[in-house]
This record gives sequence, C-alpha cells and structure tokens, in this order.
Amino acid sequence: MKTEQILCSLGIEEHNHGGFAGEWIGSGPEIDIFTPIDGSRLATVSQVSEKEYDQIVDRAHAAFVEWRKIPAPKRGEVVRQLGNSLRGAKAELGALVTLEMGKIRAEGEGEVQEMIDICDFATGLSRQLYGLTMPSERPDHHMKEQWHPLGVVGVISAFNFPVAVWSWNAALAAICGDTTVWKPSERTPLTALAVTKIASEVCRKNEVDPAIFSLAIGHGSTIGERMLHDRRIPLVSATGSCRMGKRVGEVVGGRLGKSILELGGNNAIIVTPNANLELALPGIVFGSVGTAGQRCTSTRRIIVHRAIRDELVPRLITAYAGVRIGNPLEEGTLMGPLLDETSVNAFVTAQQKVVAEGGEILYGGEVLEGEGFPGGRYVRPCIASAANHFQIVQDETFAPILYIIDYGNADSSPSKAVEEMGEALQIHNDVPQGLSSSIFTDNIREAEYFLS
Repeated sequence: MKTEQILCSLGIEEHNHGGFAGEWIGSGPEIDIFTPIDGSRLATVSQVSEKEYDQIVDRAHAAFVEWRKIPAPKRGEVVRQLGNSLRGAKAELGALVTLEMGKIRAEGEGEVQEMIDICDFATGLSRQLYGLTMPSERPDHHMKEQWHPLGVVGVISAFNFPVAVWSWNAALAAICGDTTVWKPSERTPLTALAVTKIASEVCRKNEVDPAIFSLAIGHGSTIGERMLHDRRIPLVSATGSCRMGKRVGEVVGGRLGKSILELGGNNAIIVTPNANLELALPGIVFGSVGTAGQRCTSTRRIIVHRAIRDELVPRLITAYAGVRIGNPLEEGTLMGPLLDETSVNAFVTAQQKVVAEGGEILYGGEVLEGEGFPGGRYVRPCIASAANHFQIVQDETFAPILYIIDYGNADSSPSKAVEEMGEALQIHNDVPQGLSSSIFTDNIREAEYFLS
C-alpha cells in the first residue's frame, strides 16, 4: 500500500483542520508532518487557536450533558461499534502509525489492536458499573453506593503510541458517561485525525453527538497549558516525560482537579546464573530494540551476574547484529527509524555521556547513512557497559541504548548466587523511575525473591 493510498483511505488530505467537536475547525498556525521513514512530507495540519479550543471544550461539555443520560449498556454499544470500525480499518491505521511514527508494521497494527481490545473490554464494563449497598447504623435505613459521570476528560497523548493511549482513556470514559477532548502530540497528529473521523462516523450512525470524542491539536505550551488550567475539565490523563508529568500534576492538582499520569521508565531485566539464555536473549532484544527504544516500557538496563556476563554479552551482540534495520513498512524489518533529529541527537549525546562517566560502548551506536537509510534518522542500536550510578543511566534516554550492569561475584557457587539477588534488586530499584521489570532464572528461590 502506497503512502497516498494510506492517507486517502483514512480521509487525510493535504491540508487538514486540527480541531473537532461535531465539526472540523482549526485556523491556527500550520504544522507540516514528515515521515521519519525518508523525511518526506505527509500532510499539513492547522492547529486550533485558543478561542477554538474554548469552543471545543464547550461543545464537549454540551455533549456530556446529554451523553450521561444514556444508559451505560447503550453507551457500551456505541463503544462496541467503535471497536468494530477500528477493526475494519486495522491495516490502514496500522500503516499510518508506521508512516507517521516509524515503528514497524507489526507494531503499528498491534497498536490498533490495542484500541480494538480496549473497546471490547469497555463494552463488557458498561454492564458492570456496580455499587455497594450496606446497612446503616440508623434504623430503617441502608446506604447505597452509586457512580456518576465526571464530565469532560482531557487526554494528552505522546508521539510513541499515537492512538492506543487515547483509546485506553476514551473508551472507558465513554462507557462511564464522560466525553473526551484529545490533545495528541503535535509530532504525530495524523493518526488522531483518522481515528477521530472514524469515531465521529460511529456516533452519527447511532444518532449521538460526535463531540463525545473531541480533538484539539496544538502545542503543549498553548493548548496543553490551557487544558491543564481549564476548570471545565475535572480530569486530565497525560502520557509523556516525567518533566511533563510534574507540570501536569502541579497545575491540575493546584485547582483540585484529578490527574492520571503515565510517564517514563528505567526498566531493567535481571539475568541470573540460573537463567535460560535461549529464553532471555529474545526477550532482551525485543524489549530494548522494539519501537527503536521509544517505549516507556523499553528495556534500558540489563543487570547480569558476573558469573554469566561473559557468556551473555557476546551472544547479545550477535543477536543485535542480526537485527534488520530499515524501512518499517517492509516485511522483515525489525527496527525502523527514530522519530526525528531531536531523538537522534539524544541518542548520540547519551553515548558521549556514558563514555565520559567511565563506561564503554560494546556495540553499535552509529547513525546510519546511505542506501536504505534515507532521512538521517536510522541508527544502530547500542550496547554499553556502565555503572548504575552514572547520571546518564539514572536518566531515561528515549532511544535504543542498553546498559550492561554487573552484580555478584564471578566465582560464586549457585547457592551463593541466590544470596546475591539482594544486590541485583538494590541496583534494579536504585533509579528514580519504575515501570516494568523482569527476571530470567530457572531457580524458584530467585524467582520468588524477586516477586516478594
């Protein structure tokens, strides 16, 4: 499927309005959107002005007033149909995610599948909005717990999962009787346009207000800030960096609003001497190289026992060398480009810092050029030897850099290695962020120690 076919099939035009609340608006500055695959221009989006943002929120609130009156199971039926419409456009939407963000085709379609799955999940929940009943200390009385819709929910999503994050929030908000105003990343807004068009059509078919799923594309410093301060939005769900999350929490909390924050991670895998490396190696490679290291759950650190380090690292380097890097739309590609020049610069700078702090680059790290690597955004994933206390290791770099960190004594017996798990967990937990973690071991004592 060619680029023009993908865009046309989803209603993406050369020039697009960036706001929606029942009708399309957007008279603010234009944003040119380029694909990281080869740097070519995909389309232009007109951002919403601050006045238009106010109109969008007002329309979303008006839609909320009516939407909350509809019984939850009927709201769930609308969400079910949304999931089916997304299912019908899965290939095209997945290709657009790849075009705009750069993740490989399987991951792009996988992200669309996440939207479909959450719609199915939310549909079931629409018949399970239970409340408790309980006795009261007052005679002839009992108490009843009942959940009520909250209002307009603000959703701020990041570039790396340009549509899935919206669906996690919007589908659940919808069955609860809430409406959403979505501010996607201005770096990847085309998928938001496509999904909003699909959602609006589902609403029209069901004769409900399309402003249930509203959209406001604009920069974080303008539209994002307006949303944080907006008392018409009682809940803001934001996905992004820790710096952004601190700002969201501070501003929304300052007006006694609610916030849901999904931020960075500094994720580690512990590899013990009792690990099955045939299982560990694929897990490490996918965790660290998938989405070119641009996931909040990407593996950043390998905490490996010294007794097995010299076996693991050469095999890991061999596995990295076998990763096919290139056009993410092509079959067989395992790693596509980084999003933009800023991401590439962060990748290069992080390597310089790890060396300056005393680390060593063990593999990769180059910016790839020449045939098959147009646009300057392709890199070879990096493996570096480091210490956990390095500042660059403590910080999250949104790029495919994997730090090898040792623990234990190389001469330890298997029973002694189990006792050294405490050191591995101390290293694991000694970072400011925490999101995902795992261990590879065939020893049940090590596994249970990790879990407990």
